[in-house]
Amino acid sequence: MDAKMDGSADRARAMEVFAAVVAEGSFSAAGRRLGLTPSAVSRTVDRIEARLGVRLLLRSTRALALTAEGDAYLRAARRILADLDDSEQAIADQGAPRGRLRISAAQAHGRLCIVPRLGEFARLYPHILVDISLSDRLVDVAAGQADVAVRFGPLADSLLTARKLGENGRVIVASPDYLARHGTPQVPEELHAHNCLNFNFRRAEPVWPFRRDGRDFALSVRGNIEANNGETLGQLAAAGVGIARVGAFSVVDDLAAGRLVPILETYNPGDVEAIHAVFAGGANTPARVRVFVDFLAERLGLK
Repeated sequence: MDAKMDGSADRARAMEVFAAVVAEGSFSAAGRRLGLTPSAVSRTVDRIEARLGVRLLLRSTRALALTAEGDAYLRAARRILADLDDSEQAIADQGAPRGRLRISAAQAHGRLCIVPRLGEFARLYPHILVDISLSDRLVDVAAGQADVAVRFGPLADSLLTARKLGENGRVIVASPDYLARHGTPQVPEELHAHNCLNFNFRRAEPVWPFRRDGRDFALSVRGNIEANNGETLGQLAAAGVGIARVGAFSVVDDLAAGRLVPILETYNPGDVEAIHAVFAGGANTPARVRVFVDFLAERLGLK
């Protein structure tokens, strides 16, 4: 079997040599292209002709000419060599991440933290077709509704694999304009006199957690606007509407630009939400999923 394989390899190499001779027009030029001596090239052509029992090339001191048999052999050689190249490329591509990658992420986090990084990911993995959906509705990864879902907070028990991407802290923010008009709260209890913007998905009475002298406590707050995501609450706070307690990622740009300032940091309890990538793991996890999760874990170091 090994001898047959070696023979097939030798024939493919002989075809490559013959095609180079015809393309270059001489043995010496073909030898330079392939890194062979002219005599080695000539012997290769001689062996092909001896094996086939026909003349493939008419040689003179000035030029080489194909016989009818040589022309047929050349066309067959080029076709076989092209098939070999295509087959090797197809096998090599199996190891490269490719295919459609369906990603599910929350509206605000996806827009602010994931979408801005997709251009880099696409450049790194051009054979992956990225299909991202931003929604605060949880999709069923186990049922095949997404390949990867990015989720906040505690995870339900499941057979899925979860990879921690980072943690997201909370911060209470207000605009300098709002604070100039209404005053800056110095202790949590002073929030009772302020318009505190809240999330609308809490069924219980809206409370904000605090820590004083090492002890945690919760404070009920009130406001006239509620929203379903921190990005919206941050925008409202930056517009001077009120005070908001949101995930740090959703207001990082506003804080850096001075449109928002953190308040009551002395009483921040340091509570965080874990951020995970959830996917169907195991030995058969597609390469496109593995490289994307690795990419997110490297790029998203949220605190």
